[in-house]
Amino acid sequence: RQNYHQDSKASINRQINLELHPSYVYLSMSYYFDCDDVALENFAKYFLHQSHEEGEHAEKLMKLQNQGGGRIFLQDIKKPDYDDWESGLNAMKCALHLERNVNQSLLELHKLATDKMTPFQVKAIKELGSACMLGFPLPFL
Repeated sequence: RQNYHQDSKASINRQINLELHPSYVYLSMSYYFDCDDVALENFAKYFLHQSHEEGEHAEKLMKLQNQGGGRIFLQDIKKPDYDDWESGLNAMKCALHLERNVNQSLLELHKLATDKMTPFQVKAIKELGSACMLGFPLPFL
């Protein structure tokens, strides 16, 4: 707890918000594809799964923040850029963009962790990053 650098605390709080935003977007996508007039059930299931996964990542970071003695400062979650996703292809393009942003941020957080965090924190962030990179299968399509 004493070695928990201020930059680390702020970066983890930013990453928490960055994980919550895709969760929110995926939830929007899921229920768009679940509508009767769209009815793409497998897309709806897939994006609901992705929403839950991103939420779990945020929760793991919150737990890490608490374990390190940091405080969680949640930000407003930005609303999705679209309400009408138009097609599965458009939604998948957006999902790829979201995943790239999250992955890039995790790489930056891992670098910071390597420089300023405890070995436990570095390991936890590395595991989360690995889960994110491997966590984009298409289990429902």
